[in-house]
Amino acid sequence: MRIASLHTYPVKGCHRLDHDEAGVEPWGLTGDRRWMIVDTDGVGITQRETPLLTQLTARPRPGGLTLSAPGLGELDLDEPEQGEKIAVRVFKNKTPVPARVADTVWTSAFLGRDVRLTWQADPTGRAVAEFAQPDDRVSFADGYPVLLANTASLDAVNDWLTEGGDEPVPMHRFRPNVVVTGAPAWAEDDWIGRRLRIGDMTFRAAKSCARCRVTTIDQETGETGRQPLHVLGKHRRRDGGLLFAINLIPDLAAGRTGLIRTGDPFEVILS
Repeated sequence: MRIASLHTYPVKGCHRLDHDEAGVEPWGLTGDRRWMIVDTDGVGITQRETPLLTQLTARPRPGGLTLSAPGLGELDLDEPEQGEKIAVRVFKNKTPVPARVADTVWTSAFLGRDVRLTWQADPTGRAVAEFAQPDDRVSFADGYPVLLANTASLDAVNDWLTEGGDEPVPMHRFRPNVVVTGAPAWAEDDWIGRRLRIGDMTFRAAKSCARCRVTTIDQETGETGRQPLHVLGKHRRRDGGLLFAINLIPDLAAGRTGLIRTGDPFEVILS
């Protein structure tokens, strides 16, 4: 088994970036979802209600990032270390955490309403809520630092889709960070609660990922359909969720970092 691909999403909900290698930090892959657009109540805006985010590209650089979108000029931003400090929530029911405001004008023009782009200046400020250790932290990702998907499981989903007369879907519908190949379909179900070694790094497999309507959104066009969520409802309904991919937590002490690369070996640690 090995890593097939690596991906990050610098602004929550934005178009993916593909990588040959990625840094690993306690709260996720380096640069992954440290920025988030929030509404006037400070609640994160995601593709669930705003598929237009698929058209937002964010490219990090040392000390900042560059935003681009169709019909708008590029915006280059520094990390707002002295920016306005506000409390934000990834979802309405989540605990508020501190962030700094980076932009209001460009992002409001992009989405056509009043919003603010915020930056997670302190990535140690947001705890992982469940199936975690007390010191585990997460960026502005939904709930866990890293999402891992298995190519054979996608093949199984696409077999179900084609059998029903639907088009297959690409892996990026599921917005993973790490994609592995060489494992049987749904082998990841048995990895929950165990440690995984990816290259020289270890991760804890916390739980399976219950999927939402974002999987029905074409990540290139923003168009929405009913698949693959409908077929997951037929075949992968478990514990009240429609499951695909698993959530990982880097097995790193605070302040430690590492690196993983495409092609790196992947294994399940027995003990």
